[in-house]
Amino acid sequence: MNQTAKQRPPMAGFHHFGVTVTNVEASADWYQRVLGLERIPAEFPHYGEEETGYAVLLTDLSCGIIIGLQHNTRNDSQPFDEARTGLDHISISVPSRPDLESWAEWLDSSGVPHSGVTDIASVIKYSALVFRDPDNIQLEFIFMSG
Repeated sequence: MNQTAKQRPPMAGFHHFGVTVTNVEASADWYQRVLGLERIPAEFPHYGEEETGYAVLLTDLSCGIIIGLQHNTRNDSQPFDEARTGLDHISISVPSRPDLESWAEWLDSSGVPHSGVTDIASVIKYSALVFRDPDNIQLEFIFMSG
């Protein structure tokens, strides 16, 4: 029987995001060192296309972050460019604005270039700290100040 849904089914938040990288091991080392993520000690095949590669998962389950670093045999090793169709950036919430300052200090001590903390008050009020991973994927920490 074919019924039309009366309301949108529930969602429970994002589970993970996956990004294709040029070097899974180098990226895994970077995400572990810079973001303090734990590596799940297994490789996960690409579901339905197992012959094209695999993913390595990195997690911080205390805050619900899971990142899949994808190795794909068709990767042409071009650096990431948010101007192309697809991912623009990845944003991770932090609990307070002072946490952004702490992250800026941590990134400095880890040798990771960043934008510094920027406060925006146009349409909505927020503060952000932007940086990039080894494949040039733009990441940001964000605090929504209400």
